[in-house]
Amino acid sequence: MNGTVNKVILIGYLGDEVKLHYFEGGNCIGRFQLATHEVYINKTTNEKITSTEWHTIVVRNKAAELCEKYLSKGDKIYIEGRIKSRQWQAEDGTTKHTSEIQVVEFTFLNTKKDSENNKTTPSEPQNTNLPINDLPF
Repeated sequence: MNGTVNKVILIGYLGDEVKLHYFEGGNCIGRFQLATHEVYINKTTNEKITSTEWHTIVVRNKAAELCEKYLSKGDKIYIEGRIKSRQWQAEDGTTKHTSEIQVVEFTFLNTKKDSENNKTTPSEPQNTNLPINDLPF
């Protein structure tokens, strides 16, 4: 194989609200933190351990506006994207580094707004693109 692949698939929970930043010309960028976790049993102590990883997620333009409109802290989302590392000079002169997930595709798995709507109309099914029961965790 001669090529390379930079592809990330995440399913996780928003750690905070989506924050938008608009640029001249009307384009925008949205950022939020996404938490993923794994649970395992410590074989020595039989203790259940949960390990959480935080990811910085970046969405652009219309996708950013949709995420900001429909997502809230704690909502679950499926994301496909790529890892992008960048660096910049801070005001104090130090060089800062970060790695972000630049979103290519996403699907809302559940939102607080869905939950609120289901409380008032419990007979309506939730519409998701992924079969939740088939997920490996």
